[in-house]
Amino acid sequence: MDNLKVFNATRGQCLCGQVKYELNGEASSFHLCYCSRCRHSTGSAHAANVFTKPEAIKWVCGEEQIKRFELAQAKSFAKQFCQNCAGAVPYLNKVGTFLVVPAGSLVDEIAFDPDDRIFTDSKAKWTECIFELPTFERYPDKF
Repeated sequence: MDNLKVFNATRGQCLCGQVKYELNGEASSFHLCYCSRCRHSTGSAHAANVFTKPEAIKWVCGEEQIKRFELAQAKSFAKQFCQNCAGAVPYLNKVGTFLVVPAGSLVDEIAFDPDDRIFTDSKAKWTECIFELPTFERYPDKF
């Protein structure tokens, strides 16, 4: 894929749709983070976050529904989510220098792939075999 990472009226929202946003501008990076904080925060193997400038976002609706959590002992960890459904939404880092966009909250596809996987030394052991597992387009019959 092209190295240029651009949002062009890229839409996103929380799970219930009460919070909606639009992104315009260039993204600086796209990381899959395996640190324990991101795993605990997402309840999954890793966080998938795109980093861009704070001015890239326009809140379409529901901004008043957003709650913020900052981990006091962390230098930069924070998250924002819809208070109705707990769906992750973009947030500014603690010092306000960049916007972190949870890639899973995007409605529109983006035309760029993640740059890397970070903090892999603290990944959960059960993630090591994920690319060897069978795949299904929906729940398997035995579910």
